[in-house]
Amino acid sequence: MTMTTTATREIQYREAINEALRQEMERDETVIIMGEEIAGGAGREHLGIVDAWGGPFRTTVGLIQQFGNQRVLDTPLSEAAFVGTAIGAASTGMRAVAELMFVDFVGVCMDQLLNNAAKMRYMFGGQVKVPFVLLTRIGAGFGSAAQHSESFYSIFSHIPGLKGVVPSDPYTAKGLLAAAIRDDDPVVYFEHKGLYGNRGPVPEEPYILPLGKARTVRTGSDITLVGISRMTWVCTEAADTLAQQGINAEVVDLLSVSPIDYDHIIESVKRTHRMVVVDEDTPVCSIASDICARVAEEAFEYLDAPPSRVTAPHTPVPYSRPLENTYLPNAARVTATVDKLING
Repeated sequence: MTMTTTATREIQYREAINEALRQEMERDETVIIMGEEIAGGAGREHLGIVDAWGGPFRTTVGLIQQFGNQRVLDTPLSEAAFVGTAIGAASTGMRAVAELMFVDFVGVCMDQLLNNAAKMRYMFGGQVKVPFVLLTRIGAGFGSAAQHSESFYSIFSHIPGLKGVVPSDPYTAKGLLAAAIRDDDPVVYFEHKGLYGNRGPVPEEPYILPLGKARTVRTGSDITLVGISRMTWVCTEAADTLAQQGINAEVVDLLSVSPIDYDHIIESVKRTHRMVVVDEDTPVCSIASDICARVAEEAFEYLDAPPSRVTAPHTPVPYSRPLENTYLPNAARVTATVDKLING
């Protein structure tokens, strides 16, 4: 994928997340972060802050050493408690970040998100701001079984009052997280576990990317492929294969699942006249379904084929590695779908 940036260094996706947290905490002393084992684990004072490992994916490594345990707070294993605490802190003057270890655990704290974070500003007529960020992980492919492997961003997108972003590389990971922390509304930030080791150019200085905006990472004329998070890389792989077959695919990186940048997608479809949305989430009431419906409603006269989807099946993520590999959308499924749309 290509991007516009003056950066010369390259860092990992997980390092970009860590750098965004660090720089925002340096910039604004009201920024705090809390979650399970993000430092050394609650009740493990014997380890000392020097030994803190920064959570299971090391995205918060080093923060407690710099900012102390009043701004980097290890919590008990109670998602409802610490997510509710963070939302309360955000409504009373802090900029609070809560780390939900896996998005699969959202059921434990859904009431806090649905009835407090999403509705508080609306119910108080705009008199209360809720600058709250929920960091959480999505993605299958690691043999972690169904309770640690889902995506579920469509669930959050259905809730009015919540924003949601899905960074696809280190550059967007840093810029979108900084923007989310500075936003005065609650934002859910979906980190894909399959991207943590990806490297890419990232400016050292702080920067933000606008929430709710997609980008085109590959221009084309024959079909639009819409990717979400790691699926953007699946789209670009498919586009490379399609190019060898004489099909010029455009790739749109969604970046935001709430709000969705329908204008960007529709403008692309008006040029290419076909679309496939590639979505790792399950298909029923999904982001892919919503985008297909909107394109059919607003760009029907431009379409030469039905808006189509490549998604996971409507099942929990399998633990069996062969089944899990079959479960995930891949470039071969995308190219087969495109071939059917173009060649019949």
